[in-house]
Formats: sequence, C-alpha cells, structure tokens
Amino acid sequence: MLSLGQLLIFGLLVNIGSLVKSSDNCTLRPRGSTKFPKNFSLGVATSAYQIEGGWNADGKGPSIWDEFTHENPDRIKDRSNGDSAANSYQLFDLDLKALKELKVDHYRFSIARTRIFPNGDVSSRNQKGIDYYNTVIDKLLANGIEPMVTMYHWDLPAEIQKLGGFTNSVIINYFIAYAEELIINFGDRVKTWITFNEPMQTCKPGYGEGGSAPGIKSPGVGDYICFNNILKAHAATYHLYRSKYFEKQGGRMGITLDTFFGVSKTNNEADVDRALQYLLGILAHPIYSKTGGYPEIMVKDIAKNSQAEGRKVSRLPDFNEYWKATIRGTFDFLGLNFYTSKYVERPSEPLGENPSMLRDYDIEETADPKWLKAKSNWLYCYPLGLEGLLKFVREEYDNVEVKITENGWSDEGELDDNNRILYYKSHLQAVLNAIHDGSNITSYSAWSLVDNFEWSKGYTEKFGLYSVNMKSPKRERVAKKSAIYYRKVIETRSIPDEF
Repeated sequence: MLSLGQLLIFGLLVNIGSLVKSSDNCTLRPRGSTKFPKNFSLGVATSAYQIEGGWNADGKGPSIWDEFTHENPDRIKDRSNGDSAANSYQLFDLDLKALKELKVDHYRFSIARTRIFPNGDVSSRNQKGIDYYNTVIDKLLANGIEPMVTMYHWDLPAEIQKLGGFTNSVIINYFIAYAEELIINFGDRVKTWITFNEPMQTCKPGYGEGGSAPGIKSPGVGDYICFNNILKAHAATYHLYRSKYFEKQGGRMGITLDTFFGVSKTNNEADVDRALQYLLGILAHPIYSKTGGYPEIMVKDIAKNSQAEGRKVSRLPDFNEYWKATIRGTFDFLGLNFYTSKYVERPSEPLGENPSMLRDYDIEETADPKWLKAKSNWLYCYPLGLEGLLKFVREEYDNVEVKITENGWSDEGELDDNNRILYYKSHLQAVLNAIHDGSNITSYSAWSLVDNFEWSKGYTEKFGLYSVNMKSPKRERVAKKSAIYYRKVIETRSIPDEF
C-alpha cells in the first residue's frame, strides 16, 4: 500500500463534484473569504478507549467500558471490544507518523483514567501510565504538534462505578483528584484542557436509557443527577486550575458538549429553540449563560411533569445560588462536537416512557430522506445545520470562543471515501461561513485519525482518515483518500475543490 506521501506524489487532481452523486443539501456556497484565519488550528481527534487497546497492560485497571463489553458482548453489534483496538498504546509511533503526514496543527486525544488511577483512587497511582502520556506529549511537541487533552472520555474506573458513578456526588472529589494529577504531571506542556467529553452521551444512555456503559436504566432521574454532578466536577476543576496552577502554567480549560441542529419544516423557531435548550442548553446554560442554572424551559417543564407524577420535588436537581455562581463562567472556550441535523417538531402524542428525558423533551426527531446518509443510521450530511448551531451559540452565549472538537463521517471503511471528502468540504465551509458572520471559532478537529472501536457499533462503522488492518498484529495504518484531501486543506489553509 502507498503511504499518504506517495499518494500525494502520484495521485491525480480530482474534482470533488465528479466523485459523489449527492443532493444539493450536502454542499455549501462560500460567503466571504475562502481562507482560514492565520492562527486557526486544524487537527484530528481520538479517544483512549477507542484506539489504545492494552486494556490491562502495565497496571491499567478496568473501566466501565471494559466491564460492559466483557460482560455484555451481545450489546455490541459485532460482539467486539476495545481490548486491542488499533493498539495505539504500543503503536503510538504509527499514529504519530500519520499525524506528521497530515501536517496537523494539533492532536486532540484523551487520557485513560484507569492508566493513571487504576481503581480510581489516588492510592493506586500508576507511574507507567503517567510515563506513557509523557512520551506521547513529548513526541507531539517535538514534531510541532500541539497536544489538546481531554481528561474524561467515558472510561470511568469500574471501582468508582461501584459507588454509584456519576449518580453519587462523591464523584466530584474523585474527579478533582484525578484532574489535579494530570495537571501536575502534564500541565507544563499541555496548554489546552477539556474536562469532559459529551456529558450528554455519558448520562443519557449510560444512566438514563441504559444502552451504554455502565448500563444503568433510570430514565428521567439518573441521567439528570449525572448531568448535575458532571457540571459540579467540571466547575470545581476549573476553579482549582485557575487558583492554583494557571499563574505558572498559563493553560486554558473548557468542556466539550455535543448536539445535533434542529431544523423545522414549518419554520417554527420555538421547536428549534426547545430542542437546542434540552440537548445543548442543559449543559451549556449553567456554564456559558449570564444567569447560570438550567434553561428556564427545562426547569418549568420538569417541575410540572414531576408534580403530575406525584412528586414533591422536581426530578431535575436544580442548583442553589452557591452552585449557580460557582459553575457560571467556568470556561476559557466551548468545545463543540457536531455531526448531523434532524427535523424537529412537537409530537401529537407524548413520546418515551414516563418518566424519561424523552418525555420531558417532547420533541419528535426525523430526517429528510433526501439528505446524504452515512453508515451510522443517525448521521446525515446537512452543513447548514452546523452554520445554524454556530449562529445559535454566537447569539445565546455572547459569542464565546468555540473549538470544533469533533466532526466526521462514517462508512464501510473504503479507501475511496468520497462521501467523507464531501462531508468535510461542506462542513469546513460552514465553519468559514460562520467565521465570516462573526463567530469566534479558533480550531477544528476531524473525527477521527484512525478507524476505531465505535462503542455499541463495535468496528462495523468507520470514521477514520486512516484505515487500520485489524486482522494484523502490526495494525498497519493506510491513508484513505480523505486523508489526502484533509492534508491539502491544512497545507493551503483553505477548502480546495481539487486535490
């Protein structure tokens, strides 16, 4: 197989329009400059459990995803797990080679919590895990690549889950201790920290619906408690960093949230706003709004529904004035993961079981059959949605600095991944258009560097710029056509029609 460099040398210029038979909904016209700002950072993202493997190597303890996949293989589409994955723990140099070929400005990766504290407690501190990430960070910096580090990407130590995980407030102090260990060991070189990745995907399927690790089914109760504790843990970590380490280290810290963008068939802005408040505002409003606390619409709805259920208090554990003030303003930027859009409208009949977040949400989601669809059944190409989301964030949260921390497309794993190229082209254009309109966007991370373990879908859906030979112990990485295109974006600081 040819390397990315060889493909670039021998490849022909190909017009994207000739590659993909698609609807106009997956294309976007530029407004203003077609060049990214001078200091705009382009990179890629991964997460530890999805690529590292080495699940019990060098003292690493079990996480909730280790236990979930081992004990419930039927819950994973191909009955696989992340035990070996792309084996980046032992083969990081292959990832580094790919990063250098792409010429990325930054690399967003997460730290496996159970490599640092195998049982979740400071008493289990594991120097070999710390040594591994020191090596990763040093090699990135030696090659001019900025490390963008996520502290938590869904791999809670199994021992902490025995205490209730994110439904027990003791998780706050456990997370602070873990975060401080990372800051002490890596903060002299890591200048961009993300506390949590996608709390919505930690809490709703993990503690509400039960479809993801740790598999707790407590809809409309456990998920809300989980949100509450994650927001408190994030805020406490931010204050610790600013008060104790910022003066010496000078880094920046934020949280990464995710949402789709709601599109109304009837231009009903109330439905669009409702969807965004429930899916993004539940986590963004307490941190990024001027008033703090949960969105008013959620507080009222859930209190009303709780009363109708015979409860004396709301299922949504709202914050007292101390916690509102403590959480509000705990950011240097907003990390935003965006993949898709959906139509949203109020349903004719209540959805979901009672109680549940879905019942409180009271929005029906559908997709346009004309939209280009990925391998994932939830993923469609509609770049106007990203523009709409960035406009909402700009107006709702005082034009906070945004880092696009994930954006990507799934397929069967083909090397001629033309739809992924079209997706990246249109969504990068959406970012440029939003910048033209005044949005404060400073970086973009493509998901993902390599094909990885995709949670409940196992290895049946591929998001990587590089294919990984999962049948080989060497886990060879092979550049896809999209890798060639993305390198061209980085080299030219623009969105080329040809590559």
